[in-house]
Amino acid sequence: MNATGAVRVADDATRETVIAFENVSHAFGDPASGNSVPVVRDVNLAIEEGEFVSLIGPSGCGKSTLLGMASGFLQPAQGRVTLFGQDPKAMRKQIGMVFQSFSLLPWRTVLDNVALGLEFRGVPHQQRLAQARDLIATVGLKGFEQRYPRELSGGMNQRVTVARALALNPKILLLDEPFGALDEQTRILIGDELYRLCRSFKPTSVLVTHSIAEAVRLSTRIVVMGARPTTVKKIVKVDDNARHGAAAAAIEEDVWSLLKDEATRAMLGQAS
Repeated sequence: MNATGAVRVADDATRETVIAFENVSHAFGDPASGNSVPVVRDVNLAIEEGEFVSLIGPSGCGKSTLLGMASGFLQPAQGRVTLFGQDPKAMRKQIGMVFQSFSLLPWRTVLDNVALGLEFRGVPHQQRLAQARDLIATVGLKGFEQRYPRELSGGMNQRVTVARALALNPKILLLDEPFGALDEQTRILIGDELYRLCRSFKPTSVLVTHSIAEAVRLSTRIVVMGARPTTVKKIVKVDDNARHGAAAAAIEEDVWSLLKDEATRAMLGQAS
């Protein structure tokens, strides 16, 4: 275990640090009082090439704030965040993002939504449509290319969103509660699909989630965050053979034991 609390892997020397949070702190202004509200405090975290890391913690603790910093849309008040050693703004073309809201264009078909990023990149028309069709088939939506978002279920729309993010072959995939609006069965199925796709495309992925079970099923490491202002409480490693059954249940129990007091403290803090 290193100074950040991160569990190191056996082949660490050959794996590049892709996302690094170094002594990161941040606060937002409170319009009611005119004071700043600390959200993130002294976070240190290194995420390595090909990892799937989940951030889990109490509601409002700052998980999405960290993701916003990694995307380059938010600058930390203190410390720094780097992607491949560079400012995130310089690496935006290497980032794919998936949010809880589908953010699909309702006037575009599934095919045209998936091809949107390729269109912005200037990929020729036929080439981008061919790539989009391949991805649509990959996420199990072949035959729905000419449908519109309003004609699809929530789970299908989220698969379109994932396909659009992967169309650009990003080196980094940032996911902010992408399955929060889905029913539990669909959430599990789409999560399993995401796991399969990430094993195939191999982006370095960061997921913000409130579901402990989801974090165990998808992650190589789970970063347990404390109540606001959040910091890293513990990092839990998940082996490939520990994603299901008794081993997964034990990890879930461990993570919940860490989260329970933090979630209670956050809830009481919000109530006061």
